[in-house]
Amino acid sequence: MARLVIYGTGVVGRMAAHYFSQDSPHVVSAFAVDAAHLRATEWLGRPVVPAEELPHRYPPESYRLFVALGYARMNAVRAEKYAAFRRLGYRLVSYVSSKALWLAEEPPGDNAFVLEGVIVQPSVRVGSNVTLWSGACLSHDTQVEDHVFLGPRVTVAGGVRIGTRSFLGVGAVVRDRVTLGPRTLVGAGAVITTDTPPDSVFAAPRAVRLERTSEEVTL
Repeated sequence: MARLVIYGTGVVGRMAAHYFSQDSPHVVSAFAVDAAHLRATEWLGRPVVPAEELPHRYPPESYRLFVALGYARMNAVRAEKYAAFRRLGYRLVSYVSSKALWLAEEPPGDNAFVLEGVIVQPSVRVGSNVTLWSGACLSHDTQVEDHVFLGPRVTVAGGVRIGTRSFLGVGAVVRDRVTLGPRTLVGAGAVITTDTPPDSVFAAPRAVRLERTSEEVTL
């Protein structure tokens, strides 16, 4: 049983504590946040400590660490904390749900968060600090670079390359053999069929409210 500190006390931190506690060999010993954001010294029955004090109170020789952050600033915040804790000597661990279907020959890089229902086919490579939310599907020969976030039910066809720090929202679809440039933002439900340049943004058309009630529509 490896002792684990989770950085982050938001939604992702709460979910990470649940998944690591219920479905991994790790024991969550404490949480950490930057001192400027410390609001309480206990959360979910565990200590919360300033991140600046971690090397002394929870040294990297005895504890592993997981950075539990979302996609703020196109994953830049998570990438910065990931790099900072690696410089301090922490071993960053990944979580891959026992209910995910991982068929790739290699595991993901460190600090990955792979939730239930995710499908990863053979010959897929997933980098470090990548989040694959519930139900995401990565088809054969796809490469996911570091610091990427894929939302629920994202579908990626074969031979795709997803550039570093990209974000794909709920239900986004990427056609086969497409390359997404670094920091590409694909909104919920958008369909990508061609290569994208770095820092590009794509949004699907929004649903239009019809001038009729649901009872007037025949399904």
